[in-house]
Amino acid sequence: MDEKQCCVKLSVHPSRGLVDEKFLVLVQKVPPGLQVTLHALHRCEDGHSWDAFGHYTADATGTVNVAEDPSLGGTYSGVEQMGLLWSLRPVPGTNAKLRMRKMNVQTPMEVTVSVYQGHQTEGFVDQVPLATVVVERWYMAPGVCRIPITEGGLIATLFLPSGPGPFPGILDLLGGSGRLMEYRAALLASHGFASLAIDYMTPKITLETGKMVDNQYFETAYTVLQQHPQILSSRIAIVGLSFGTGLTLKLAAYSEVIKPRCAVCVSGTHIQPVDGSVEQILSFFSKNSEKSRFNEDKEVIWRDLVLPIPTDPTLKIDVGRIQCPLLLVVGEDDQNCAAQESAVDMKEMMERAGNGHLLTVLSYPNTGHLIEPPYTSHTRQSNYRIVTSATPKRFVALWGGETVAHSRAQEDAWKKILVFLRENLFGGSTDSHLNL
Repeated sequence: MDEKQCCVKLSVHPSRGLVDEKFLVLVQKVPPGLQVTLHALHRCEDGHSWDAFGHYTADATGTVNVAEDPSLGGTYSGVEQMGLLWSLRPVPGTNAKLRMRKMNVQTPMEVTVSVYQGHQTEGFVDQVPLATVVVERWYMAPGVCRIPITEGGLIATLFLPSGPGPFPGILDLLGGSGRLMEYRAALLASHGFASLAIDYMTPKITLETGKMVDNQYFETAYTVLQQHPQILSSRIAIVGLSFGTGLTLKLAAYSEVIKPRCAVCVSGTHIQPVDGSVEQILSFFSKNSEKSRFNEDKEVIWRDLVLPIPTDPTLKIDVGRIQCPLLLVVGEDDQNCAAQESAVDMKEMMERAGNGHLLTVLSYPNTGHLIEPPYTSHTRQSNYRIVTSATPKRFVALWGGETVAHSRAQEDAWKKILVFLRENLFGGSTDSHLNL
């Protein structure tokens, strides 16, 4: 094989594209029947490395087509066109309790795809590959504009799609990790929605006063969207994830200022103090740490799952008040919060209020809490902290899910979220996929 090594051809099409866009991996010009390993390596901005690999056998023409040929082993198996992305895991021997998230959306996620002779399982850095290609995956499509927002004390970033507008708007509320996360808002803008990502855990008001934000902070963010000249003021949605789901439900149900055209809630619950501030809601959940479970390493695992559906109306949002289409995305193996039980209770509440027709529930078996955009690596557990005005509490959060099922759910849910948003914000029109 050494004499022919220079002739091996490895290609990835497109080698530059959006993170939710599939690519085709081809190995060509190897001896028929040769066993090879395809390997993906990604170095995160935090310095940690992630990898994935699959075992293949070249066909009679000396070709491996990952979209058609099965992986015979590795971090994924079977015919899995995007297995080299969704099965990425921290490189063995490093910290296994990591979560992969893109912090700087103005640069691509770079993945080095290599092909090795034989079915390898370790020691990739010590071997010479037959061929290598660097792949770029972007959250921002060409022409998307990133605008930092500080108006009204906000810590936020507005992403405007390419083109003259005006555009429908989205207020993007990710979970309670305590910093500004832009990746989902950037990707939504790449699909034609003006999206505002906000940090609601560490804004100026928190740093200066020691107090966390109240509803006015979110209403300010919504008003910024409404008043922007390139945004359709009557066509604004809220999209929440995890802690952001509870906030989305609360704002949609009770705010006199925020009147969303529709809302999407991923992996969350309506159980929280209805009149509570962000800090009070966090304190409500953090009390659960007193009931912590421990893993085999004697580390604390934080779980909200033990919270029952309360009968006290002051401890759950009256979703029957919501007057816009609502999409709930639920993982049935969510081990961070009782999302499935919460969805059942919300459905009953909305039906009693006569608003059942506004609710759509997507429920996915063997799927965990962190339902992210397609091909994001599955995280079953990771280091986590609850940010309050007091000393942050640190945990190993158990998110749940089985990798294959969870990855399938991420792909399906994202497609249906985009359809839901287009139908309610564009009136059913579709946008063409934006290639890079």
